[in-house]
Amino acid sequence: MVQAYLDVGIQSRMNRIISPKDNRVVMLAVDHPYFQGPTTGLRNMSRTIQTLLPSCDCLMTTRGAVRSNIAPGDLGSKPIMLRVTGGNSVLFEELSDEKLTVTIREAIRMDAAGVAVSVYVGSANQQQTILNLTDMINHAEEYGMPVLAVTAVGKNMARDLRYLALASRICQDAGARIIKTYYCEEFSKLVDWVAPTAVVVAGGKYSSPPDALQMAYHSVQAGAAGVDFGRNIFQDENPLGMIKAIKAIVHEDHTVKEALDIYHACLPHASKLD
Repeated sequence: MVQAYLDVGIQSRMNRIISPKDNRVVMLAVDHPYFQGPTTGLRNMSRTIQTLLPSCDCLMTTRGAVRSNIAPGDLGSKPIMLRVTGGNSVLFEELSDEKLTVTIREAIRMDAAGVAVSVYVGSANQQQTILNLTDMINHAEEYGMPVLAVTAVGKNMARDLRYLALASRICQDAGARIIKTYYCEEFSKLVDWVAPTAVVVAGGKYSSPPDALQMAYHSVQAGAAGVDFGRNIFQDENPLGMIKAIKAIVHEDHTVKEALDIYHACLPHASKLD
């Protein structure tokens, strides 16, 4: 197995994000309003976080969401993956025109365990977003802060192995400690090509519980460290059951059928968010 050697500060924060017991993680992504505005399942952000935070390993969010929706004592030891890029909205056709919006000192002040930067390989702003990543890595490494690179999909690029491996390898070579990308056919090859860098799989748009759980299962079976799901959890009619089912797949190696049993067992008490 390929071994990654990390500085003490980086290792400490990585251990907060990805459990050293099984090298797996279930991230909950609630950063969507930074460009989408009010988002189904996140309109009452405080309720969403209070409901789901105990069942995730790491919360991917924005500084505004933390300041407005999480009381100082509510996080406990739960780590934050802080989004540090933005600058656009769904009103503009080209979403890739992003810049760094949060400094590394601000991330440290908020006790973030890591910071997240979107990279749009194949987009009109490819170079700018790659430089966003390298600039943040240059600053973050000085303070022992791991950077997660999000391989956002360029407008004219397919979510296939060729593109996702290209984007992921560019992020690894830039120095990202974790890569968030999409699941695709032959996904194990992508994981191998960027090893030992940890890979987590994005959920994308909402899909049915069986489909989302299949994605989580196949991702970890192919070598992913885990998932970073958002809409497939907080937009589901049974959000708590969904995150518990995903956690069973990621951390307990449950089958999809076993995870669906957990999901259905929670249905009688389910409550949609918002």
